[in-house]
Amino acid sequence: MDARLDLFASPVAGKVFKHFNAAGKALAESALPAATQELVKIRASQINGCGFCTDMHTKDALDAGESQTRLHLVAVWREATVFTDAERAALELVEQATRIADAAGGVPDEVWANAAKHYDEEQLAALVALIALINAYNRVNVIVRQPAGDYVPGMFG
Repeated sequence: MDARLDLFASPVAGKVFKHFNAAGKALAESALPAATQELVKIRASQINGCGFCTDMHTKDALDAGESQTRLHLVAVWREATVFTDAERAALELVEQATRIADAAGGVPDEVWANAAKHYDEEQLAALVALIALINAYNRVNVIVRQPAGDYVPGMFG
């Protein structure tokens, strides 16, 4: 399978992704736990059907020491016992925010309140920005049908 557009060769895409990547670096350096960040990126990517990002973030999480059991259960986190209450709150928030068009009122207050019980304002700001950023990456990759499977941890930086 080939991508519809070679984003890696596009000067315009290169300029845009430079800023996306800078935002990602700022989020990686935030107080939001790294494991939570990877779980959020994986769950949004699963929901959006982004094979490229699902492949990347699953491999990055494994490389960072995440367990295969937890990664296998991200898609069914509600039924899994391997996630903390804080991680479950983040996973619920990413699902609601990623599926925002499915809810007439957006993210429900109780979902936000649950996340706010587990994360301080800076962590919540990082979580919101991370959800927005991974959804942007997902949409670009889904639109161009970016192939999945060849990612190697660290290949982009």
